[in-house]
Amino acid sequence: MAAAFLQSHGIDVDAEMQRIQFGQDGRQNSTESPSTGRRVKSVINASLPGTPPGSLWDVHLDPSSGCISFIHPSSTRSDREDCSTSTPGNNSSGVVIDAQHALLTPSLCHPHIHLDKAYLLSHPKYSHLLMERGGFAEAMELTGKAKAQFTHQDLLERGQRLIDESAAASVTHMRAFIELDAGVGKKCLDAGLELKRKAKREGRCRMQICAFAQLPLFTASQDDPDGAVIRGLMEEAAVAEEVEALGSTPYVEADREKMERNVSWLVDLAIKHNKHLDFHLDYNLNAETEPLIWHVISVLKVKEWTTSNPDRTIVLGHCTRLTLFSAPEWQRLASLIRDSGLPVSFVGLPTSDLFILHQTLDIPRLIKEYGLNACIGVNNIGNAFTPHGSCDPLTLACQGMGVYQAGTERDAELLFECVSTRAREAIGFGRRRVGKGGFSGEAAGKGGEKAEDSGGNTDVERAEEKTKERESEEAADVDADVGLQLREGDPATLLLFGHEKDAWRTRKTVAEAVYLG
Repeated sequence: MAAAFLQSHGIDVDAEMQRIQFGQDGRQNSTESPSTGRRVKSVINASLPGTPPGSLWDVHLDPSSGCISFIHPSSTRSDREDCSTSTPGNNSSGVVIDAQHALLTPSLCHPHIHLDKAYLLSHPKYSHLLMERGGFAEAMELTGKAKAQFTHQDLLERGQRLIDESAAASVTHMRAFIELDAGVGKKCLDAGLELKRKAKREGRCRMQICAFAQLPLFTASQDDPDGAVIRGLMEEAAVAEEVEALGSTPYVEADREKMERNVSWLVDLAIKHNKHLDFHLDYNLNAETEPLIWHVISVLKVKEWTTSNPDRTIVLGHCTRLTLFSAPEWQRLASLIRDSGLPVSFVGLPTSDLFILHQTLDIPRLIKEYGLNACIGVNNIGNAFTPHGSCDPLTLACQGMGVYQAGTERDAELLFECVSTRAREAIGFGRRRVGKGGFSGEAAGKGGEKAEDSGGNTDVERAEEKTKERESEEAADVDADVGLQLREGDPATLLLFGHEKDAWRTRKTVAEAVYLG
């Protein structure tokens, strides 16, 4: 939709809009674009999130910094004439796009997607590996057979398709999981890094590579009797600057002791090399199984993550066992995370979780009731773990309304945040520097001697009131950091929806965008 609108103005999305999608890490240094020789400098007459209904705004961009420089209400028609004439071919200062009331929002993000396993069910090389039973065991089996046939060219072809379709859906940031093990060695990583460099060079997407141990680190797997091979590959990958995150799946280990060793070992490795951390965690629905998340939080606290690895986030994916938590258990977990100041985020993966386990984390509830940062991701695309779906995160948000029974206007905005600003926050691309007090502030402890003031309130009651006031203020600050409202100084990672010929069809609000997908 956005692409068709921009192309109708003689502007190619990839050459123009995506050139302004990058902040400091990935901005384009060139001042010219292939199609017009100039960058987009302004989007005028746009509907913006968090503004009065029907109001229109002009958003000006600074190509030198890759950020939003100025936002103001759209000018009157007479004042707008000079600005609107700045179209391709008659103004060397940059392109001005007239949004014609369409919605302009922060762009979309994949917080959790597997690059090397994409499109195994549709690539002709793997046409013989068809699903017959469904379920996790078969998915692991079929993926293992496919990995034995991986080639560099094949990995590039399937990975490039994922990038192309994600960029077409206005994804500007992604955490891409790349597997390492005795079977594939560094084959997937080499292809992933090549794709990352190409995506950056072409201004397609900011890819964050996560070196990932799908197989056990301490339990025997094929050609790796004790996990030494995969640990060595992970250590080698951790040294690479282009690898920004490390991940593992503790639940695939043979017993609890090895699961806990998996967690501790990877935390140490991430701290040593200043990497983000990502665990596929507690992927079961067994009420008799003690959730590993308590151990994860304990290890992160003991190893003093916030001081030993500042500005690096922790993402916990799947976590379906936590769907069995009672409200007190959620409150306990949320308090532990807040009190420790750990930059922990949960990522729900509804398409995969519902297909494999018929259950998924209630992401809106984690945010609204417990003050946790959480988001949703595509996870897999076109393989036995998730044969259905697309690379469009907005479709995932739309489906979330039914999955989570979250249909209000605020629910729609929250779901959009979960595939945009909250997703970026989770993987380290948020507006603020993470690692300084968690996502919902610090929970104050209760205590003090019992003494009454003139109003009959005890010290404890006054402390509780102050705590509630402070937590309310901190929650408001957090909401602003992960909210959709555009702010001056924000990186210009933007998604412009299309203008329709019949004006009432134009998406002008976030709720419309999510309702209609």
